[in-house]
Amino acid sequence: MLIFASALAAIIPMVAYLIFIWWFDRYNREPFKLVLQNYLWGSIGAIIFAFLGGAIFSSILLRFVTSEAQLEYLGTVIIAPVVEEFTKGMFLLITVTNRKFDNMTDGIVYGGAIGLGFGMTENFLYFISYGTSVPNWIAIVIIRTLFSAVMHCVATATFGAFLGYAKFKNLSYKIFFPIIGITLAILIHFSWNFMVSYKSTAILGFMFMLITIIIFIAVFAASVMSERRIIFEELTGEADMGLIPKDHPEILSSKQRNMPGWIDEKIRKTYIKAATTLAFRKVQWKSSKGKSKLFYEYDINNYREFLQNLLSSNTPNGKV
Repeated sequence: MLIFASALAAIIPMVAYLIFIWWFDRYNREPFKLVLQNYLWGSIGAIIFAFLGGAIFSSILLRFVTSEAQLEYLGTVIIAPVVEEFTKGMFLLITVTNRKFDNMTDGIVYGGAIGLGFGMTENFLYFISYGTSVPNWIAIVIIRTLFSAVMHCVATATFGAFLGYAKFKNLSYKIFFPIIGITLAILIHFSWNFMVSYKSTAILGFMFMLITIIIFIAVFAASVMSERRIIFEELTGEADMGLIPKDHPEILSSKQRNMPGWIDEKIRKTYIKAATTLAFRKVQWKSSKGKSKLFYEYDINNYREFLQNLLSSNTPNGKV
């Protein structure tokens, strides 16, 4: 019964958080399959590697500490933040190479997914290990669901945001911004673990996480609004060239695009996806060099042709 209840308490909130993060990226939503892959890495792969890494570092520390209590403390405050953020972030270094990974928002979504997956598995292990009584179990579920697991989400999403920001920048950005991102992720993790390790500073830990979560939501919202601006600005250029109707950039960069009536309903979803992708390909083309620039240029021309054919086949006399 405890295992079943613990599984539900670990899975349901994290999946709900995951769906919300994915849904919140409403202007250029990531393929849910790819988001799920990152979530599964956090819940399985990162957990396994973190356990192995923690065991290795703990065995090294055994040579320098004199008690089990010291080892446990250093493992929680020092080893866990470093090892876990690196193991969670490993998969982001693969995901960032995917052409679906466009910017900061995508980094937040994919990083957040990994953190939530890690938090889910870690929560389950804590629930079955430390829930010795019903009141104690409930308290652990509440604290870890609202704070500890969310900390994993925010920390890895921070790393993802820096990776996304640097992806289409020059080499110095690609080197230093990921370093800054992983350092901040480790610091967030370290600060939470350190503060809640002492009763006297636990309240500071909860306050720290509340502030961190608020900042995270604000940055996420600002990044999503930046995507909206990109869609409007880039598609305005396409409207000026006559590729799409003049009123469509405003519609495509707002909630109105999800409403029927402004375009043939049979092509609405296809049109939205193609037009949005075109807008981001144009931004990527401007920031790329060499073969990548040629790829994006080729993709831009393909999407323009696709949109032209799509609209022509669904408007009277073939006119936009």
